[in-house]
Amino acid sequence: MKMSFRSKLMLSYLALLLVMSTAIYFYLNHSLQVSIVGSLKETLGSEAKLTASMMLRDSADIRHSAPLLAMEAGRSSAARVTIIDHQGRVIGDSEIPVDKLAEVENHLDRPEVRQALATGRGESIRYSATIRTDMLYVAVPLASHGDQRGIVRFALPLSSVDQALNRMHTMLGIGLCLALLLSLILSDIFSRLTSRPLRQIAATAAGIGKGDFSRRLPNVWHDELGDLARIMNEMAARLEEQLLTLSREKSRLDAILKGMGEGLMVTDRQGFISLVNPAFCSLFGVTEGVIGAPLSHISRHPALHESFSRVCGSGCELLEEMTLKFAGDKVLLTHWVPLGGDSASNGVVAVFHDITDIKRLENIRKDFVANVSHELRTPVTVIKGYAETLLDGLIKDNPEQAQKFIAVILSHSERLTTLITDILNLSELESAGFALELHSCEVEAVVRRAAAMVEKKAAAKGVAVVLPERSVTKALADPGRLEQVLVNLLDNAVKYTPSGGRVEVLVDSDADMLSVAVRDNGAGVPEESIPRLFERFYRVDAGRSRSEGGTGLGLAIVKHIVQLHGGTVKAENNRPARGATFSFTLQKGD
Repeated sequence: MKMSFRSKLMLSYLALLLVMSTAIYFYLNHSLQVSIVGSLKETLGSEAKLTASMMLRDSADIRHSAPLLAMEAGRSSAARVTIIDHQGRVIGDSEIPVDKLAEVENHLDRPEVRQALATGRGESIRYSATIRTDMLYVAVPLASHGDQRGIVRFALPLSSVDQALNRMHTMLGIGLCLALLLSLILSDIFSRLTSRPLRQIAATAAGIGKGDFSRRLPNVWHDELGDLARIMNEMAARLEEQLLTLSREKSRLDAILKGMGEGLMVTDRQGFISLVNPAFCSLFGVTEGVIGAPLSHISRHPALHESFSRVCGSGCELLEEMTLKFAGDKVLLTHWVPLGGDSASNGVVAVFHDITDIKRLENIRKDFVANVSHELRTPVTVIKGYAETLLDGLIKDNPEQAQKFIAVILSHSERLTTLITDILNLSELESAGFALELHSCEVEAVVRRAAAMVEKKAAAKGVAVVLPERSVTKALADPGRLEQVLVNLLDNAVKYTPSGGRVEVLVDSDADMLSVAVRDNGAGVPEESIPRLFERFYRVDAGRSRSEGGTGLGLAIVKHIVQLHGGTVKAENNRPARGATFSFTLQKGD
């Protein structure tokens, strides 16, 4: 149950008063009891000494006069007087008849008797079963008188002490009740006065805790509460400034994390994720709901967990590459940094750079250089060999053979020129910032110009080229580059279509896009080669392609030009008929 500060303050006042009253009560009770009992002891001791002196002075035979002396002393002192000889026998008692004295038990083992014989005075408080109350016993020895020695003992019941204590208890109880009543009234008044500024401070602190840092306490108290109010006002001002700074820093950090192209992950020492950025979520195909999940929830790849364990174990930075198999093979350059300085006691920060494209481009560059070197080596070697032969005198010795050599040199020179032209075209298409000038043009007109360029080759081979019917079909394209695409596709179709075959150009459209297809009825393409047809220097039949004068770059150029137009290109075999179809899409023009 919740209790207000004012109630606690009132209870503290009452509790303090109760503790003080209880302490006073027990102190006075003990002191009064000790004082009364001590006073009784002194009184009884004095009377016992006086009685002993009188007995020795007035009586020569103590044993004979002891009963009478005990009766007289008892009547004069209101106490029970007992006279005991040195052997412990009771020889006189103010409350026992003389004829009964012989029946009284020996008192030599009484504590006060033994103490009196040993030290000259004995005291004892014992419970009396006869009168059912505590009795105070004080005993003094009789002075030696020949062989007549003994003990005078005075006994007094302590009921009077109990009565005095009871009266004191009553008075203390009444005083305590009055004090409690008065304290209740005063504590209510004082607690109200004391708790009022505290309630104001609590309300202001609650407002600050909820984010209202504009609240301030009045500076009207000139005591510790005034100091507290001043400190809280300064604290609120500093918190407002710091939170504003933190908010700006957080916004800046969020913007940095969102703008990072690299994936960022922060984990604790146990491997539970505490922070990720959008690039990381995109890279690993997760959402920000992964925060709080273990690292194994992201990926179970051994290399990832091994790197995390190594950083946690060594406390050192780690930079390495790893290939993770999700959504295709991804090559990541990972940088692991422990958060605890020289140890990973606070966790680990990992930055993931996706270098898949860089690696792919590096491999493409290597393959490209190797392929270009290979493609250039053959014509250059042939030209060099034939030229050296001609220089050795073949022109004079065998002019007819020299003419054939010159024709071969010319053929390979043209192939070399074509290869260089294709490489330059491909380099231009892939260069950064290169863009086509697109405008609306008639597709059929471009198709007919491209067909005219391969017409002679098709006629020589006996291949029929079938064009689409004339229509006003417009596409958003660069006419020159579009013609280059169609020439490449038609040239390939004629090249791989046997004599008497047929090459057909189809144009189709839907709501937004235009589709152009070149279909032949040749041997088709092996299914395993279709995914690689648009790679640089890839040939289904390398020997035949070279003999036909191909460079292996035509379809790669086609792919880049179509993509720069915002379209897609694909190849597929005709089913169930023979041959293959190469098609691409373009945006429709106005």
